[in-house]
Amino acid sequence: MLRTNKWSKTTVFAGVAVIMALIGFACTPKSGSQKAKDGVVAADAAQKVYVAPGKYDEFYALVSGGFSGQVSVYGLPSGRLLRVIPVFSVDPEKSYGFSEETKPMLNTSHGFLPWDDSHHPNLSITNGQTDGRWLFINSNNTPRIARIDLTTFRTAEIIEIPNSGGNHGSPFITENTEYALASTRFGVPIPQKDVAISSYKENFKATISFIKVDPKSGNMNLAFQVLVPAIDYDLGSCGKGPSRDWCFFTSYNSERAHTLLEITASKNDKDMVTAINWKTAEKCIADGKAKEWKSSYAHNTYSDETHSAKSEILKSQKVLDPKDCPGLMYYIPVAKSPHGMDTDPTGEYFVAGGKLAAQITAYSFQKLLKAIEEKKFTGDLGGIQILDYASVMAGEVQKPCLGPLHTEYDGKGYGYTSCFVSSEVVKWKLGTWEVVDRIPTYYSLGHLMIPGGNSAKPWGKYLLAMNKITKDRYLPTGPELAQAAQLIDISGEKMEMLSDFPTIGEPHYAQGIPASIIKDKQVKIFELDKNKHPYAAKSEKEGKVVRDGNTVHVYLTMIRSHFGPDNIEGIKVGDTVYFHVTNLEQDWDIPHGFSILGANAAELLIMPGETQTVKWNPEGEGVFPFYCTDFCSALHQEMQGYIRVSAKGSNTPIKFSLGK
Repeated sequence: MLRTNKWSKTTVFAGVAVIMALIGFACTPKSGSQKAKDGVVAADAAQKVYVAPGKYDEFYALVSGGFSGQVSVYGLPSGRLLRVIPVFSVDPEKSYGFSEETKPMLNTSHGFLPWDDSHHPNLSITNGQTDGRWLFINSNNTPRIARIDLTTFRTAEIIEIPNSGGNHGSPFITENTEYALASTRFGVPIPQKDVAISSYKENFKATISFIKVDPKSGNMNLAFQVLVPAIDYDLGSCGKGPSRDWCFFTSYNSERAHTLLEITASKNDKDMVTAINWKTAEKCIADGKAKEWKSSYAHNTYSDETHSAKSEILKSQKVLDPKDCPGLMYYIPVAKSPHGMDTDPTGEYFVAGGKLAAQITAYSFQKLLKAIEEKKFTGDLGGIQILDYASVMAGEVQKPCLGPLHTEYDGKGYGYTSCFVSSEVVKWKLGTWEVVDRIPTYYSLGHLMIPGGNSAKPWGKYLLAMNKITKDRYLPTGPELAQAAQLIDISGEKMEMLSDFPTIGEPHYAQGIPASIIKDKQVKIFELDKNKHPYAAKSEKEGKVVRDGNTVHVYLTMIRSHFGPDNIEGIKVGDTVYFHVTNLEQDWDIPHGFSILGANAAELLIMPGETQTVKWNPEGEGVFPFYCTDFCSALHQEMQGYIRVSAKGSNTPIKFSLGK
């Protein structure tokens, strides 16, 4: 009966929330976009998103793929899909995770993992401003952080996070990209061991990991971890300007419950914001206060010189206990079940919204420092001191919305918060905390993005709302519908809905950046004379077939519109054949593809000057065709060849044709 009663309360809350949401829609003041449903404004909106053929968009939008494990790149304002970047999932279009060169990118301490759940892209920054060098993104399931090189729009590096259960609160970037931070979502025994789940409070812990980023190469290493109580850390944001040495995280489950969290993790009136000082952590590390722990985690890097990835398993890392480092971190009460944690452009305010309370709280950094100095503590959680809420709070947004999630800023003194339950964006003023505008979205809005909206210099022209539900918005496609992004003009006093477009699922969060910052820095070709792949053939005359026992290496070249060699004999059943394929083109946007009948892999899509490899194991005798999979010229269909496979133990010699 007790459980039934609790479920009833939850159901009642949900019903009340829905009713309130409907009332909210009915009572919402109409903004410009709502008042004009047709006529001049609708035509004007269409003009604002129109990008003529052959013209460039003003912004790149880099949208996380959520459960697809990828990053999608769209142009704004058009909404045109420009590229899908595979990160934590295999991609047959680009042979990522299929070619021998890219398989190591998906290596972990658990082996090769072809999928993960990617949530929060964050751009590299200099002096708090987005600089367009790299994009970092987390994987939630098997904790990792990836770095994408924005000169190639390719995944350049992935590092695994040990001592973590879930990596949702990640990666959050410090003011000059000194660190990317990652927090644990699920408490787990650290180090892992066999314990009763009911011993959660006694045996479960969490970590906040500090990933050091090399300022020139971008290469990452796990500098240290902070061992923290096992509450569920959610989202974060690092400071800027006066708060540059601090990072802030929301968390839920301050009850440290371990079952039926939708009930048991919502009992307390408040959950916790974490404030952590990374400069203090560095000093404690330098003073020798960290311990060296043994563990196992993968570090994978891709080289544009060798066109190959390598993976190494690392065996230790430094772990810092807050009790050994006074002043390292504090908790601050926040509305229950918070989600977003967002620092404003000045670095003075850090803002959180409570999903289960119609409350958006802005905290003051200066008040935080004063509260610490005056020891305004109200208790502790797991040995971490809790600061007095009123002593740190700057203000609460008045009558905001239902289910506030995530806030970004326009650089003009306003914050914009996504509201999941009432499906709307609210615009409110920093300092006065009053809502000045609101606009509905369709439907169940999660995160939102303003280009540079989490940086010290936002470009407050557009807001991208990312919605979870789209029923009735597009042509139906069975039980699963596209998720969507909606583009909102925020350049004026009132928000105006301009357009929406389906997205590759799941559009969890995004980053936006002016195209002018990165479009002229793009790598267009890989120079052949700089190709250091060990099996590269840099001209047709270098094409060859080499046998080494039962392993055969085919050095294959491709250029419009033929292969060299194009006919190969002497392969035997039971051989392992590696096709090392080099694209000899040195002209931008002329990739070639390669596939062979019976290959247990994706096709290879090979950029100019690049070498990629596919492994093939012939299981029967015969003659098997191979061909170019990417339409490259008028004679694309003629770009093909054959490989002859003879019986195991036969005396058929290696023979190949270079067209002579």
